[in-house]
Amino acid sequence: MSLAIRIFLVYVLFIGLTGYFVLNTVIQEIRPGVRQSTEETLVDTANLMAEILRDDFKAGTLNQNHWPQLLKAYGERQPKASIWGLPKNQVSHRIYVTDAKGIVVLDSSGVAVGQDYSRWNDVYLTLRGEYGARSTRTDPNDARTSAMHVGAPIRDNGQIIGVVTVAKPNSSLQPYVDRTERRLFAYGAGLIGLGLLFGAVLSWWLSAALRRLTAYAQAVSEGRRVEVPHYRGGEFEQLATAVEQMRTQLEGKAYVERYVHTLTHELKSPLAAIRGAAELLQGEMPVAQQQRFVSNIHSESARMQQLIERLLNLAQVEQRQGLEERVEVPLAALVKAVLDAQAARIESKQLRVEQTIAPGLALIGEPFLLRQAFGNLLENALDFTPVQGVMRFSAERVGERIEFRLFNQAEAIPDYALPRLSERFYSLPRPDSGRKSTGLGLNFVEEVVKLHGGGMHVGNVSGGVEVTLQLP
Repeated sequence: MSLAIRIFLVYVLFIGLTGYFVLNTVIQEIRPGVRQSTEETLVDTANLMAEILRDDFKAGTLNQNHWPQLLKAYGERQPKASIWGLPKNQVSHRIYVTDAKGIVVLDSSGVAVGQDYSRWNDVYLTLRGEYGARSTRTDPNDARTSAMHVGAPIRDNGQIIGVVTVAKPNSSLQPYVDRTERRLFAYGAGLIGLGLLFGAVLSWWLSAALRRLTAYAQAVSEGRRVEVPHYRGGEFEQLATAVEQMRTQLEGKAYVERYVHTLTHELKSPLAAIRGAAELLQGEMPVAQQQRFVSNIHSESARMQQLIERLLNLAQVEQRQGLEERVEVPLAALVKAVLDAQAARIESKQLRVEQTIAPGLALIGEPFLLRQAFGNLLENALDFTPVQGVMRFSAERVGERIEFRLFNQAEAIPDYALPRLSERFYSLPRPDSGRKSTGLGLNFVEEVVKLHGGGMHVGNVSGGVEVTLQLP
């Protein structure tokens, strides 16, 4: 299981449990909260009615007065109200009055007049000077039939002479409770969904950042050239910097050790030749023979200098992880510059150079490195092109890349040598002298091309050899 999935599952578990407990707690508080608010209103209504009915109750004229008709008319009213989107088409309060003994003397429903309600808490407690309230079911088996009752005392000179009770069925409150619960569920589900979406994005971001760092570490371990991933501060930036520093230190040590061994091996042959020639020159010999040995010393020292310079150039390219600049480099002008630098050799070998590169084609890269790479490529081609031979430069755009081709008339490259041409220090004998080069030219070209994000291919074609470079 990937790290992103693990992080996301932990986040889902946390959000799920938190959402469940919060929603469950809030929902459990909705119904009591609504009932508490309603009870507070019933208390106010009951006390208001106790003051309004007090004088008629003292006079004993409640039933002879207009109150029964008023309460009946009240019960028949149709408010046709819309409360926060919910319709209210009938009143739901029930009002009844009991005397000091708990006998009902007035009832808005007209069903309980004359009944003894002294056992109900709303009457029983109120007559004793306490807060009287109760919640009773009309049907003991159906919780939906419960109603809240709140009593208020009718006083005469401080003495309780009766009770007014205002009742409201809980079923009239249920639509508001249901709507609140539905909205809460909808908002809760939306918040949980947003939380999960945020968790998924966070998990993906963390996983992507780790994948980039992991890919970089794997590429470094495989010896591939890659740029260190960049982050906007934080622990990932510090980790990437630490990994890059560790790579640089470890790679630098191994790189120096490898190059010391390589340079030591490659310098043995010219040093041996120079030492042998110097020992022979210590004795007496004809002038012509002396000149030949001096010439050998000069050529071998030049070879050593060329080897060291090319090794240094190659080392600089191999150690770099990216380009220092990216600018447009006109391809035709680049080819012309390297041809002008080798004009003397081209003229001495009487070569025919053909160039069919459109003026508008341009590479994106580092001009200095591209000039060195194209120079090495041309120098290698000149070594194998015979006198009065042909060299042909061409290029075309292929998608977002430019495909550059250099053809030179030459003998076909042996099959065994083709896969090793860009290998360091591997070289074929030159047709003119029979001697091998340093074997670093094509290796340098390939390193520069890779640094630019391109590729190189060398192969035999009809009449000669063709090198293909693919560059951005």
